[in-house]
Amino acid sequence: MQKRYAVLVGFAFMAVAMVAQAEVKMSNVFGSNMVLQRDKNVPVWGLASPNEKVTVKFNGQSKETAADSSGKWQIALDPMQAGGPFKMEVNGSNVLTLDNILVGEVWICSGQSNMQMSVKSSNDSEKEIAAATYPEIRLFSVPLTKNDFPQSDVKSDWKVCSPETVPGFSAAAYFFGREINKALKVPVGLINTSWGGTRIEPWTPPAGFKSVPELKNIANQVDLRNPASETHKKLADETVKKFESWLDSTKKAIVAEQLLAAPPACPADIMPYENQQQPTVLYNAMIHPLVPMAVRGALWYQGESNRGEGMLYFNKMQALINGWRTVFQNKDMAFYYVQLAPYNYGSNPTALAEIWEAQIAALSIPNTGMAVTLDIGDVKNIHPKNKQDVGRRLALLALNKTYGQKGVVCDSPLFDTMKIDGNKIVINFKNAVELKTRDGKAPDWFEICDESGAFRKADAVIQKNIVILSAAGIEKPIVARFAWDHLAEPNLVNEAGLPASAFRFGKLPSGGKMASLVPESKDYKLLYEINPVNPQMASPGKILYQSDKRQEISGEIVRIAYYLELTKAEGGFDYVFVAMDPFTKDIGKIGVPDLDSKVKFQQKLSNVFVKSNAAGVKNGTFAEGCNIEFWGTNYGPDNVATVPGASAALFDFGDSPVGDGNYGSMQIHNYAEKQTVFAFNHWVLGAKADLGIGNSAGPQPDWTFLGNAGKYAGGKLLVLVQTK
Repeated sequence: MQKRYAVLVGFAFMAVAMVAQAEVKMSNVFGSNMVLQRDKNVPVWGLASPNEKVTVKFNGQSKETAADSSGKWQIALDPMQAGGPFKMEVNGSNVLTLDNILVGEVWICSGQSNMQMSVKSSNDSEKEIAAATYPEIRLFSVPLTKNDFPQSDVKSDWKVCSPETVPGFSAAAYFFGREINKALKVPVGLINTSWGGTRIEPWTPPAGFKSVPELKNIANQVDLRNPASETHKKLADETVKKFESWLDSTKKAIVAEQLLAAPPACPADIMPYENQQQPTVLYNAMIHPLVPMAVRGALWYQGESNRGEGMLYFNKMQALINGWRTVFQNKDMAFYYVQLAPYNYGSNPTALAEIWEAQIAALSIPNTGMAVTLDIGDVKNIHPKNKQDVGRRLALLALNKTYGQKGVVCDSPLFDTMKIDGNKIVINFKNAVELKTRDGKAPDWFEICDESGAFRKADAVIQKNIVILSAAGIEKPIVARFAWDHLAEPNLVNEAGLPASAFRFGKLPSGGKMASLVPESKDYKLLYEINPVNPQMASPGKILYQSDKRQEISGEIVRIAYYLELTKAEGGFDYVFVAMDPFTKDIGKIGVPDLDSKVKFQQKLSNVFVKSNAAGVKNGTFAEGCNIEFWGTNYGPDNVATVPGASAALFDFGDSPVGDGNYGSMQIHNYAEKQTVFAFNHWVLGAKADLGIGNSAGPQPDWTFLGNAGKYAGGKLLVLVQTK
């Protein structure tokens, strides 16, 4: 009896499974209360039994298709005008009915916490929520989730905008949608897919990385983690062979009663990603399920988590925009983004300005626009509450650039040209007819400098769309900058009240302050330049120089020099210039000793000249008593080179290269004086590198383990040579 009952139950489950498998389903991005994009072909898709006939009826249209062999189906509705509400009916072996669907404008809204920030957390939240009855605005929130592989669906549903549904929705997105709905008098669908604290890379599809040559290393990394790629298969096969070899030798060792060798490590490049900050993982889970939905454009509010990357962030924005336009098959997709607001990050006060610079550069990408927020931030709160003006400024961009309302002023004043006129600098702004200040005072946050590299606050005078700058004590200015600090909340606006964006223009001599501080440097030629405060890698083992002049250097090397300049976050700067007889004649081994250079030097130096303003650094010429520690690998404190006075317990002047890791040491010491001249270690960590002049006050005098590079406001490391 029990056996017969089990068989019957089994048949029942099989029957249910067959019915379930046969049911026509739609992707969850389609649902009652949604908005479909007007004036475009509208893809609609889902699942059914293999080869099952599927019919979609909507707004007077009837489209028919058949599921493919895997059960996937897709149709495209013809372009429609705004309107509704309409009913959608999907027929297969069963019937699905979706109600209250509108046709209008659909926007994807993405980024990190300032996009995720809710209406209930914004200014005047109680008043805004109470007034949020907008039946033609529809809201869709994508749950926070990541995945190593592209996902086909997402668990969420569409909601009609109301005081009950709006409190937890993205404030920037809602206030944008409200402005669009009021101005165009058409339905608006908003898709919020954002996650606080996330970088730009996880939101970017593989196609985006592949489209930008500067991001080839990330594209390769993504390709390695694709089990279908040849590079992944090759590395996986090699790894399996190593494990098989280890397994064979281990079995023999057991039989021979020998100690076992450690198993080979599995390469991280073919292992799953660990968190939501890794390339493509949020695209896979929170964007790909929306593809190929018909949308008008995208809103983007992100960048805080990429602060410190400077113009590299521009390349990453290129990848994101190219990638989304590729996967949505919409090469003209509008892409409007928010330039980050000022905020006191505590360290490296110009790193935010460098992100602003990258965001301005992204305007060179067609069909983009930028909402400047330098005047509506809160330097004490990384999440400024005024999201109403953020949404309004994004809406101005869409109304002008996407919807053709050319009478709407949407662009903030941006730097256009600079001219030097005696002791003055003349700045011309675009996107302005009549510049003014929002407080009626003289324009603030302008600075200029001469060849010394020392910036001074500038007096600024407005003449229509021009600002004329001068500063006491500067007779020959060469560089101007504006709002170049994370605390900058400048008062300059255009006739529409939109704030001017930060800029810097002009070029200091390559040595920066070196020429005036160290006259002894005049006969040296620049070989390499790097920003040690946030060093970048061209590949995991190769440093990326800002300037590489190897091809311009000829003749025999007779002296080598290094100039390190570090600007302190609290103001002022330290510098050191150190020159020596050549420890190598190979020009490729003088720069940062990355793994690619295969450099390993732990040796004494001769005829060393040191000049520095840093506390405790001994200045002068030293015939002996100095040494270098250059290598790209890990290192230990053992004094195997028997450097006089060096410790075998601390990391100081006599360390030794160890293993094949990539910690990295670039250190020059005056061991006779028991001091570090300068140290630059662990550069693969970027802004968390170890960096300093003189001895560290920490437990290790050579700055090891401090991860402090990003605490400086700025810096430069020059590698120089003298030749004959």
